[in-house]
Amino acid sequence: MNDYLESIKKRDPAAKSILSIIITYPGVKAVLFHRIANFFQIAGFHLIARIISQTSRFFTGIEIHPGAKIGKNLFIDHGMGVVIGETSEIGDNVTIYHAVTLGGSSPSIDSERQRHEKRHPTIGDDVVIGSGAQIIGPVVIGKRARIAANAVVVKDVPENATMIGIPAKVVKSENKGSFRPYGVDDKVKDE
Repeated sequence: MNDYLESIKKRDPAAKSILSIIITYPGVKAVLFHRIANFFQIAGFHLIARIISQTSRFFTGIEIHPGAKIGKNLFIDHGMGVVIGETSEIGDNVTIYHAVTLGGSSPSIDSERQRHEKRHPTIGDDVVIGSGAQIIGPVVIGKRARIAANAVVVKDVPENATMIGIPAKVVKSENKGSFRPYGVDDKVKDE
């Protein structure tokens, strides 16, 4: 738990202490509630899992389906309006800003068939997803990719790419691995 909290402190200049992170960060609470809900989901107690996830949503403004798979050190900064769908998979050390959706591509079309399909994104390690970004469908976001604020991603993203726009396109194909908040480097240029 301490490694998790320290990882947040490294990524957020507003984090003054570990205690303030524990008490005031909704993303920390949402991830903790998700771990509990996911335990019940895996154990087959789906209704209890959903009740826990919806209670977390009520208190944090962050909706994480109990079936989502989340790696270590997920940092949801601010968090209000974040939605993480059922078959989403999130790697280690991922940063997600507010109003991000990891959604399914056609949730209201032939729902019965989709119940047993992968329909949400897979996010690689060390990815940064800027505020308002929408990542839709069973796309794969490569390691160390940066998704700019308000980008709409509907296709796979290569490792180390920076994506902007609607629909999102690659504007930079090599990130040096340093953290860039909101998913955009200072000197982004079209390639």
